[in-house]
Amino acid sequence: MRILDHRKKLCYTMENLTTMIGSKGVIKRDEFVRILIQCLYSLGYDKSAACLESESGISYKSSEFKLLESLVLGADWEGCINNLYGIKEMTDEQRDTALFLVLKQYFVECLGRGDDSLALSLLRKQISKLNVGREKVHMLAFGLLSFGALALNKVQEDNDVFQELRKYLINELGKVIPPPITVPDRRLEHLVETVAASQIDSCIYHNSLDPLSIYKDHRCGRDQIPTETVQILSGHKNEVWFVQFSNNGNYLASSSSDCTAIIWKVLEDSKLVLQHTLKSHQNPVSFVAWSPDDTMLLTCGNSEVLRLWDVETGTCKHTFGDNGFLVSSCAWFPDSNRLVCGSSDPKKGICMWDCEGNEIKAWRGIRMPKISDIAVTPNGEYLISIFSDRDIRILNVGMNTERVISEEHPITSLSVSGDSKYLIVSLNSQEIHMWDVEGCLEKPLRYKGHRQHKYVIRSCFGGANGMFIASGSENSQVYIWNKRISDPIEVLSGHSMTVNCVSWNPKRHQMLASASDDQTIRIWGPQPEKACNKGL
Repeated sequence: MRILDHRKKLCYTMENLTTMIGSKGVIKRDEFVRILIQCLYSLGYDKSAACLESESGISYKSSEFKLLESLVLGADWEGCINNLYGIKEMTDEQRDTALFLVLKQYFVECLGRGDDSLALSLLRKQISKLNVGREKVHMLAFGLLSFGALALNKVQEDNDVFQELRKYLINELGKVIPPPITVPDRRLEHLVETVAASQIDSCIYHNSLDPLSIYKDHRCGRDQIPTETVQILSGHKNEVWFVQFSNNGNYLASSSSDCTAIIWKVLEDSKLVLQHTLKSHQNPVSFVAWSPDDTMLLTCGNSEVLRLWDVETGTCKHTFGDNGFLVSSCAWFPDSNRLVCGSSDPKKGICMWDCEGNEIKAWRGIRMPKISDIAVTPNGEYLISIFSDRDIRILNVGMNTERVISEEHPITSLSVSGDSKYLIVSLNSQEIHMWDVEGCLEKPLRYKGHRQHKYVIRSCFGGANGMFIASGSENSQVYIWNKRISDPIEVLSGHSMTVNCVSWNPKRHQMLASASDDQTIRIWGPQPEKACNKGL
């Protein structure tokens, strides 16, 4: 009876080795089961893993690795070395790395037992010949002089330490030796994550930070992004030129050619109410900027002074410059204590102030011509400005190094992503270009479809992980792109005149605001679920 059971198990095992599974027949059964066993072990289900090994006849550890494991636990270092040289699947780099791990353990045990001469011989004749980096070899050499440098000064007091180190060595060798002798660590999790990430990448409407369910294939609908007008704000009496949500998403600031700026409060039900109307400018207010801590707001008067406001009280705290300063734009550094502004007057350049109006630094001169827009990356590392209409200057503030990108067409506005990695510029050639801040892209990613010929149109990043770009347009519509696609995925209608600026709420990823010459601000939200289903 035992002989028949053994033959049956053997036949079942041989069948596993040649059977393909899955609807497309591209997955080997033995590899799949082996990965399942590894996953069970990694999750702590040791009994279930062992049971699956017994029932399937497939072992998580290959016979080659089991042999190597026994050699390590038995401290047969010469056997380990010979075994590694016999593994044909390894590259020279992998073999040298594995040999270094084994010889390092051999070296440490020699030192631990007081055999310094053998340790020195290993270092000179074998370890030094491996291509693993001189710093690793030097560290072992230093161990000859100071045993504690290897963090093993307790070895002589506790012999069990060697056994624990050998187990650690086995684990490290498992990361170096390639398949099929070993299975890459957490292979099943990696495969599932890769598929899930691929489905998210291919989902043009994905707009959530929530964990993804793997029970079904992932696909979002257009109800994940703002496509419907949910509120119209009519607090301004003339064209609305600029809007920007606060960093915490609880406020919206708007500015207008009626010479005022308004702070709107975002309520819990996502409705907006007027909080403060800021009245001190003599000219149209063209730009606003929230301090990173959202306690202060900067407003730029058109060819006028820069004013600093207290958000809670709506009072003006300070005025920067004079009536001849010609401020074009402003931005904050992350500490909320320093701000910069650019001037359309070439003689003024860029100024950095503290909140009391003390000048900290300035960039002026021939190399600082007319500044039309300015931004600071959220991490505070880069100061980005638009000058001479077509050039993007990226200054590394800490290193004082710069890079200049030249566009073929005039640039009207600049925006930086929340992760500080990307910037977008709107051009009057009816394109938006995205560049990376570090300078890896040789050519920009281009977005088209909107209309822009003669007015300043502003665009922004938005959505979960900043995966979307939104822009106003001279044809009274709002355009939304997925960053990976050059054509818009949504075109939003509602305004009756040019849409000058858009802002995506950084915390409420389904809320978008747009400012228009029709004197209104529209708040956009997702399409109601019932209406969405009815449309399907």
